[in-house]
Amino acid sequence: MDWGMQNRLARLIQEDGRCLWLPVDHGYFQGPVKGLEKPGKTLAPLLPYADAIFITRGLLRTSLEPEQAKAIILRVSGGTSIRGKDLSHEGIITCMEEAIRLNVCAVGLSIFVESDHEYDSLLNLARLVDEGEKYGMPVMAVTAVGRELQKRDARYLALACRIAAEMGARVVKTYYCEDFEKVTQGCPVPVVIAGGPKADTELEVLQFVHDGMQGGAIGVNLGRNIWQNKHPVAMIRAIRAIIHESATPDRAQAIYESVKTGVA
Repeated sequence: MDWGMQNRLARLIQEDGRCLWLPVDHGYFQGPVKGLEKPGKTLAPLLPYADAIFITRGLLRTSLEPEQAKAIILRVSGGTSIRGKDLSHEGIITCMEEAIRLNVCAVGLSIFVESDHEYDSLLNLARLVDEGEKYGMPVMAVTAVGRELQKRDARYLALACRIAAEMGARVVKTYYCEDFEKVTQGCPVPVVIAGGPKADTELEVLQFVHDGMQGGAIGVNLGRNIWQNKHPVAMIRAIRAIIHESATPDRAQAIYESVKTGVA
């Protein structure tokens, strides 16, 4: 691994080998989702607690000041919308030269295993990895499922994550599920947990983050369960305690309550 690749990964994954990444890329196919109507305002209080931000180039330029030094993972796939017929029909929408110009630490794209556009999305990944390796740019593969949420089980996710790693992804973002260790044990590159739909309670989120870490994940790439929470700073600090301080869900819940009430 060359110096540039190592340096970028070191800015994303902290010295303890763990990471808390905050995605705000949802608008690339969902538009102005609740909580991200004004992305810059949403991000500002959360930036001190995130290790990296997963974002599109448009939001990066309009919602983050260059002086707000933070590791960036750039969303580079898209071309579909929630109103369209098939979310899996994505292409590469941002070139590698643009990623380098924006000084990002990694690029990310979605793959859609077991979909009508499986072949295209995997070739997108392969081509992006070729470009990334040329320039020392890590590629994160996101094991997307579109509207087929029933695919979020260990058998499917283990398959998708292993394929992503075999294609050359340096890290894989996937969903937490039962028997999650089967997913991480079969994937030879680091795995981070996606959030999915907003959970009903804070403890539910804290529990699956904790369990996912115990199951072999190195961290999270969690958005809606943070910035759609009524107390997003409290939530990100509670999750950060699990990731970087090995806090239990109950301890993290206590941190959430303390920050929420202004005690901490």
